[in-house]
Amino acid sequence: MSQELLQDIMRLPAERLYQHELEALRKAGTGKIPAGWQMSPQSVLKFIVGGKAGSTEITPKYIGNKRLIEMAIATLVTDRALLLIGEPGTAKSWLSENLSAAIYGQSGLVVQGTAGTSEEQVRYSWNYAMLLAQGPTPEALVKSPIMRAMEDGGIARFEEISRCASEVQDALISILSEKTISVPELGKEMSARKGFSIIATANTRDRGVNDMSTALKRRFNIIVLPAPADLYTEVEIVKKRVREIASSYDLQAALPADEALHKVVTIFRELRSGMTLDKKEKVKSPAGVISTAEAISLLTNSMALAASFGNGELTDEDLAAGLQGAIVKDDDKDQLVWREYLDNIMKKRGADWRGLYTACKEMN
Repeated sequence: MSQELLQDIMRLPAERLYQHELEALRKAGTGKIPAGWQMSPQSVLKFIVGGKAGSTEITPKYIGNKRLIEMAIATLVTDRALLLIGEPGTAKSWLSENLSAAIYGQSGLVVQGTAGTSEEQVRYSWNYAMLLAQGPTPEALVKSPIMRAMEDGGIARFEEISRCASEVQDALISILSEKTISVPELGKEMSARKGFSIIATANTRDRGVNDMSTALKRRFNIIVLPAPADLYTEVEIVKKRVREIASSYDLQAALPADEALHKVVTIFRELRSGMTLDKKEKVKSPAGVISTAEAISLLTNSMALAASFGNGELTDEDLAAGLQGAIVKDDDKDQLVWREYLDNIMKKRGADWRGLYTACKEMN
């Protein structure tokens, strides 16, 4: 695909977005490469946490506990599947995508878990026009992303697995145990090639929706991704992703100043935890998700406001509009929580916070 066409794509997959980094790692890598992989486990780790490959700078894709990433990669070296669990906004899908891009060179074999996901989307389905005309033939078979990954010795991703009904989840048990999918209509079995694995994600907010069975959990190595441990780490994550997204969308606005980043992340961490950062006062939490991903979205939307309807410089009014939309999702409860936070916490923070406080109050 030409560079001009690539520039028109709204969201590039990780293997395209970081193509030059992946090529540099493949050339510079020296460790043993597992069957079906594009590079060694050590190179995959460097792709995720950052470093250098020859003269190429490898940008970190995940900022957090390096040992968790090592455990995730080590799992995929074996025949075990990987399950990433965490709160919304803890980079589960982002990590899944980048691991797939580094290991397999393709991150697009995805089953998106929803209440409407069917067993056919996990196993296979049919082109019914061809099925009626010719009967069950290999040409009429529509392979699921998981079947395609098995056939190629690649990695399939299963997003939000706990959103699926239990019978859909259970369709994975035999696949993960036997590494085969039986197609009785054709009298054959599809056996997985070396390198095949599944990376699934689950949201801790979905506990009780469709709990995974013990039998299915046993087929996964489970890694819990924590929320950013401290203010500095979360600010660095937000700064990095806002810079990348702003560049991708070519937003004609200045990047948020460090002061604005600290304010937004401080507000989110306090509302999320129910406590001010100094632990001196309790605060009420809104009903919605106050995640790192929401903070990133808030700041990029505020930049779009500044570029489209301002002078390109992020103002307190732009941030206030973003905060209102991110925090107040349940009008009655969230509005009350937000007003109490403004009056009991933000108002008392002095001159540095006065402009943002005033802008937020005007929107309420």
